[in-house]
Amino acid sequence: MQENRVRQKVIAGETAVGCFMGLGSPSVAELLAYSGYDWLLVETEHNALDSAQVERMLMAIDGSGAMPMVRVPPSDLFAIQKALDIGGMGIIVPMVKTVEEAEAVVAATRYPPEGNRGFGPLRASRYTLDYDDYLERANRNILVGLLLETAEAVEDLERIAAVPGVDLLYMGMWDLSLALGVDPRRQPHPKTDAVIDKALQVGRDTGVAIGIGVGSPEDLAHRLEQGFTFLGYGSDYSLLVGGARSAVETFRASQSGQAESD
Repeated sequence: MQENRVRQKVIAGETAVGCFMGLGSPSVAELLAYSGYDWLLVETEHNALDSAQVERMLMAIDGSGAMPMVRVPPSDLFAIQKALDIGGMGIIVPMVKTVEEAEAVVAATRYPPEGNRGFGPLRASRYTLDYDDYLERANRNILVGLLLETAEAVEDLERIAAVPGVDLLYMGMWDLSLALGVDPRRQPHPKTDAVIDKALQVGRDTGVAIGIGVGSPEDLAHRLEQGFTFLGYGSDYSLLVGGARSAVETFRASQSGQAESD
C-alpha cells in the first residue's frame, strides 16, 4: 500500500488542494489527476453513481500522484467500507451531527483492534497480492474527513474535532447556511462567518485540518490567508460550466459589438 502523502501533509499542518468530481466520468477524473491536484474526491451523495462506476474513476486516478477520496452517503458505514475496499484512500462523510457519529465513522475506517472495519480489500490490496502489507498499513493511511454542515455539529465542534482519527473538518457552506437559516446564495453572512472563525480556531487548537471550497484564484488566496489548509478548487462540473459560459459570453459580446458597428 502506498503511503498517503496527503494525510501526512494534513497531519503536519501543510496545505493541499483538490477537486470534487460529480460527473461520473473516468476520463475527466484522469484529466484532473494529471492536472496536478493533490487529491480528487468522487461524489456519491448527490448523484446516481454506483460502486462499479466509482471504482472505474478511482482506477483512472491511479498512478497520477493524486490521492483518491470518496464522499459517501451520510450515516452509511457499509458505504465507507466499500469505498475503501475498491481503492479509496480517504473519505468525507456528510451530515455528521454528534461525537458518537464521528467515532463510528473513524471505527469504520480502521481494522481491529482500533476499529471494526471488515477485512476484504479486494482492489485496494491489488486483488489480494498485497493483503499482508495492506493490513499492516491501512489504519495509518486512510484520511477521515467530516463535512461541517449541521447546527448540531457546530454546537459540539470542539468535541467532534477531538475524536481520535478525525483528520479534517470540511465546511459545507450551502447546507450549513440552510441549517442556520441563511440564504446560501447570500454570502458572506455574519452567522456563517462566525462558524468559520470558530472552526479555524478549533483547527488551531486540535491540529485538525479545516477545509473549504473555492472558485477563483482570488478566493483561494483569501482562504489560505484565513488559515484554511485543505482547499477544494471547483468541481468538475463547475469548472466545465465556467469555461463554457465564459467562452459563449465572449462570443456573444463580440457579435453584439460587431452588429452595432455595422
